[in-house]
Amino acid sequence: MAWKDGFIAVDWGTTNRRAYLINSDGLCADEFEDGQGILSVPAGGFGNAVAEIRRRLGDKPLLLAGMVGSNRGWVDAPYVPAPAGLDDLARALVWPEQGRIALVPGVSFLCDGDADVMRGEELQLLGALAAGLVSPDALVCHPGTHNKWVVLREGRIIRFRTVMTGELFNVLREHSILADLIGGTVEGGRAFAVGVRRGLSGDCLTSELFKIRARILLGEAEASDAPSYASGLLIGTDVRAGLGESDEQDIVVMGRPELTKLYSEAIQIAGRTPHEVNGEQAFLAGAKGIAELIE
Repeated sequence: MAWKDGFIAVDWGTTNRRAYLINSDGLCADEFEDGQGILSVPAGGFGNAVAEIRRRLGDKPLLLAGMVGSNRGWVDAPYVPAPAGLDDLARALVWPEQGRIALVPGVSFLCDGDADVMRGEELQLLGALAAGLVSPDALVCHPGTHNKWVVLREGRIIRFRTVMTGELFNVLREHSILADLIGGTVEGGRAFAVGVRRGLSGDCLTSELFKIRARILLGEAEASDAPSYASGLLIGTDVRAGLGESDEQDIVVMGRPELTKLYSEAIQIAGRTPHEVNGEQAFLAGAKGIAELIE
């Protein structure tokens, strides 16, 4: 069964998975998304989970990316150290079933005591490069639960920085004194922009977070603005840290549109120019690039 005749690419995360049937022309012929992330798979159950994907999309080779290749997933696919390109990922594929199922490794970064890892984002980043959606030399913001700021040079990931903005916002929504205030819908606009500017100012984040409640109690802010303001405060702090990674004026913002839109607004407020790239399109380009290197 040759990969050139079509394959299935799976972006398999902690809580969700997205699977795509890629035909012999390199186009997506079918797909599905569900909540069967790695945490929902019982011990010893990945064989059945993979069989289910094939039942839904066909008996094709599988390219699996994301947390499925972590030490909490199916089989550990060790990190490839930065600098890393698409060819490095292809050489380091791990094969639970030789020729039929390949796991894409993540990328690691170590330098002078700094340590960071990514798993899943690398395929989108290098896929966007392969598809010409991103310059070989760029600063890329990849929003998500754990936002990545990635420096690309000559078409390779050379360093990156992770900021736990999405996870922190979710924790605050569910388990903090702010939970009753920030559980609503986040939108761009005035309240979000005010939060972004406060985050960009560099004041103490933990102090600014408590002030959300105090300002409302004392009549200095509207409770209805709290979700967007809090999101802006966190994203502004994130952007301040990320823009320090490089002096590029143009910043690529890659991922799901609902997140790239908010980060783009914050980057504009910070005085840089954002360019949005659809993460799904980038993932498919990366999967196709890896499959071509398998042949």
